[in-house]
Amino acid sequence: MRARFILSETWTSLKRNVPMLLSVMLVTFISFLFIGASVLTQAQITKAKGGWYDQVEVVVWLCPDGTSQSANCASGKSPSASEIDALQQKIRDELPDVVSKITYMSKEDFYKDTFLKQYPNGEYQGRTLTADDMQASLWLKLKNPEKYQVVAEVLSGQDGVEEVSDQRQIFEPVFAVLNRATVITAVLAAVMVLVAIMLTATTIRMSAASRSKETEIMRLVGASNWTIRLPFILEGVVASLVGSVLSCVMLSVIVRTFISGWLAQSVTWIPYVDQMTVLMISPFLVAGAVLLSVVASTISLRRYLKA
Repeated sequence: MRARFILSETWTSLKRNVPMLLSVMLVTFISFLFIGASVLTQAQITKAKGGWYDQVEVVVWLCPDGTSQSANCASGKSPSASEIDALQQKIRDELPDVVSKITYMSKEDFYKDTFLKQYPNGEYQGRTLTADDMQASLWLKLKNPEKYQVVAEVLSGQDGVEEVSDQRQIFEPVFAVLNRATVITAVLAAVMVLVAIMLTATTIRMSAASRSKETEIMRLVGASNWTIRLPFILEGVVASLVGSVLSCVMLSVIVRTFISGWLAQSVTWIPYVDQMTVLMISPFLVAGAVLLSVVASTISLRRYLKA
């Protein structure tokens, strides 16, 4: 009987406060859409770094034949086979805990396997380049990609080495922009959550005030505080639940349309968040919305719980 009474009172409150409840649903929807977008953005950054950083390598560009700006290439000649072997041995001796694999790429191999894939006709800045215009290089696979600086310190001053570059440097600016976007989204989400809490509390307080005579009668006949309070709390929970579920559905649509359906087809070299990622964060979004609603409703009803 008590459960039936509570559900009946909840349904009555829902019917009486449709406009305000729609407002709570809308604000909850927008708030948790921002929160979900922030989480997905950070998940995308983590996934891209995790999947791509494991594949990136440090490239040791060897001196080319001819003029070079590097002081290590003052001779104007590319290093000989014996000098390259000595350089590789130095890497094995001094960086055994950092470098896991060394791959030598000749000028011809770089031209065929890398340059022509990017510039099929061999044309670059108005010139047609050949293998003789390329540079030989050593490609180092690191055990820990974060230790690039150790490799650079050991090799940058070596004769025959023109430059030591880390492929990660190309994408660090992109990740920095995404990190800033995450912060901005999180701030907006925090503001919207605050608005949702205030609106939920106001709505529940107004609902309780409009039924003050009924709650007073319930108190006189011996109803417990929880029996009086629970219908109003459930009212806020229903609105927040619907709003948060809608935000999860919208996140799924966004990922399906713009990530899986467009971006993943255009840029294929990095992994992306997918529907599984949305499914993983959705329970936390829904639970968070319900919890915030319960807290806001409970606090707003304190003065109606006094005997």
